[in-house]
Amino acid sequence: MDAYDKGSDARQGQDGPGGPAGPDRPDGEADAAETTAPEADGAPEPAGAREAADVPEVAGAPEVAGAVRPAPPGTAQPPALRTGVAALSPRYQVGAVVALAVVAVAVCAHIGMVFLHLAPSNTLTKQHGDVVDEWVFPEFEQNWKLFAPNPLQQNVSVQVRAEVSTADGEIRTTGWYDLSAEDGRAIDGNPLPSHTQQNELRRAWDFFVASHDSDDRPVGLRGTLSETYLRRIALLRLDRAGAAGPGGVVERVQYRSRTTNVEPPSWSGEKVSDRPTFRELPWWSVSAETRDAKSGQAAREGGAA
Repeated sequence: MDAYDKGSDARQGQDGPGGPAGPDRPDGEADAAETTAPEADGAPEPAGAREAADVPEVAGAPEVAGAVRPAPPGTAQPPALRTGVAALSPRYQVGAVVALAVVAVAVCAHIGMVFLHLAPSNTLTKQHGDVVDEWVFPEFEQNWKLFAPNPLQQNVSVQVRAEVSTADGEIRTTGWYDLSAEDGRAIDGNPLPSHTQQNELRRAWDFFVASHDSDDRPVGLRGTLSETYLRRIALLRLDRAGAAGPGGVVERVQYRSRTTNVEPPSWSGEKVSDRPTFRELPWWSVSAETRDAKSGQAAREGGAA
């Protein structure tokens, strides 16, 4: 035998079964390489490792819109947002409830007062009619002339004239100023006429007629109040028209109404008179209103100075 043969444990040559011979290495390194070699095919792989490998987490990647990130374990959910009165503090909640209650009571009281004003005479209106009238008049006055079975079919024109003391000391009487016609001209063609142009004179005259008897005597305090209201309107309108002239002063005013019937339609067969009727009131002194106007003007001029 060859002296170099070591039996079956001898290193194989180039043609040995192990294939080409590599460089020589120590036995310790060979054992370590065999120990760290991967396991054989078919060995089970942990599921967590596979998912982690398939879906890598990239730093800075944007989150998907609408995705809900689960809260970490042990984290409390934020409270739901409160709206409306519930969002107020308890003190302000009490104030809001009290304010709503006051408004509700006021609305119910107003509706009740208007109902009693419009309702036929009954026990309540006989006992508390004055209270109801004080609440309703003049701001909430109601009437049903437009919806009556026989609505108003007359044109009423309110006119006024004045006695003026001129700068020469003479007294002259002006002609009749048709105040209703002036309001009509201001309303015609005006898409947004003022409440004063539409209702001031008409409501003042209705107020006077409803609070005076057939002899033009005032009935109660409302009658006297209606006369004062008409005198003030006359002074304003006459001053606007320059009725007194330079240096003149209005001393007295007189109202009258001119009423004409509205012509019925031809198919009705109804016949009405086309002659106007007049209602002429007595002369009213306006010296008190004139003094009040002068004192108010002087006060305004003094304040401006």
